[in-house]
Amino acid sequence: MPRTLLTSDHGFAMPAEWGPHAATWMGWPCDDELWMGELEPVRGEFAELVRTIAAYEPVELLVRDTDAEQDASSRLAGANVRLHRVPYNDVWLRDSGPIFVAREGRLRLTNWEFNGWGGKYDATIDNEVPRHVARILGTTTVDTGVVLEGGSIEVNGRGTVLTTRQCLLAPQRNPTLSELELETLLAAYLGTPRVGWLDRGLEGDHTDGHIDTITRFTDARTIVTVTCADRADPNYETTLENLERLRALRDVAGQPFRVVTLPLPDIRVEFAGERLPVTYANFYIANDVVVVPTYGDANDARALETLRPLFPGREVRGVPARHLITGGGAFHCVTQQQPAGLIVGSADVQASQHASST
Repeated sequence: MPRTLLTSDHGFAMPAEWGPHAATWMGWPCDDELWMGELEPVRGEFAELVRTIAAYEPVELLVRDTDAEQDASSRLAGANVRLHRVPYNDVWLRDSGPIFVAREGRLRLTNWEFNGWGGKYDATIDNEVPRHVARILGTTTVDTGVVLEGGSIEVNGRGTVLTTRQCLLAPQRNPTLSELELETLLAAYLGTPRVGWLDRGLEGDHTDGHIDTITRFTDARTIVTVTCADRADPNYETTLENLERLRALRDVAGQPFRVVTLPLPDIRVEFAGERLPVTYANFYIANDVVVVPTYGDANDARALETLRPLFPGREVRGVPARHLITGGGAFHCVTQQQPAGLIVGSADVQASQHASST
C-alpha cells in the first residue's frame, strides 16, 4: 500500500492512553473453531470486560454477522454500547484497528499494515478494519504503508515510544527498513522522536514480543515493567534485561524515568501445547478506570496493589481473563481508544502540513 507521507512537523501525535477518551473500539468474539472450543467462556469474559469499560465511556463494538449481533445485544443489554456490522476475523483491534493521532484537539486515523503478526495468520479482512472505522466516523485514513501493530508500541504522550526489536525488526514485517528508518517513521506518524528499544518479550507470545505484554507507561514519567521470580524460567533473563534497559532510558529532555516492577502470574498456562503470555501488564486505561486481567493466580492481588498507587484518581479493577488469554492476548489487545477530539479529514492534514512548513 502506498504511503501518505507526513513530515515530522505536521504536528499530529499519538496521545497517551490516560488522556480523555471519546470511546473505546472493540470487536465481538466469533467463530468457535478459531477459539478452539472456548468461544462460550470467552464471550462471557468479554461481556464483563465490555460492561466494565462501558460504565465509564462509550464502547463502539464491531459485530461481523447476525449471530454476533444478536449474542452481543443479548449479553450487553442496557450497556453504553453501539454495534456496527463490519467484516473482520478476529478481535485484536489493538493490532488491526486504526491508531488515532491528535493535534490541538483534532484527530486523524493512521492506518498501518496488519499482516497477521508477521504472516502467521491470514489478515486480509482484518487489515481493512481501519477503513471501516474511518467510514463509520465519516473520515478517511492516513495510510502509512508500514507493517505495525498497536500492541507493539507504547507512548507517553511526550515524545517517547517503547517497542521491541524482536517485533518491529522481524524480517516478516518490514524487511527493507532499518532500525533508524523505523525510528524516523515512528517520529513522523506518532510524534515520538525518542524510541526506547527493548530486545524481546515474553516466551510464548506469538506476536513476537509485543510491548503491551511486558512494559507500559502509567504516566509521562513512570514505567511499569514485568519481572519473573523463577530463575529457571526463560522470562527471568528477558525481564531482568528489560528492567536494566529501562532504568538506563532517558526521555526527550535527557531525564530518567521512574521504573516500577510488576510481578508475572505464578502459573504457567498452556493451550494446545503452547505456552501463553499471561501477564498483568496487558491492562487497559479508560476514563476513570484501569481494567486489569486476572487469572485466579496467587499474584492477582499483588498486581492490583502494585498498580493502584500508579493511577491516582482512577479505579483499578481486576476482571477475569483466564479464557480470553487462550487466544494469546488480554484486555489491551482487544481495545483501541478513540481520544476525545474532533475527527478531521485528509484535507485538514494536508492544510496543517502546509501551514507548518510556511
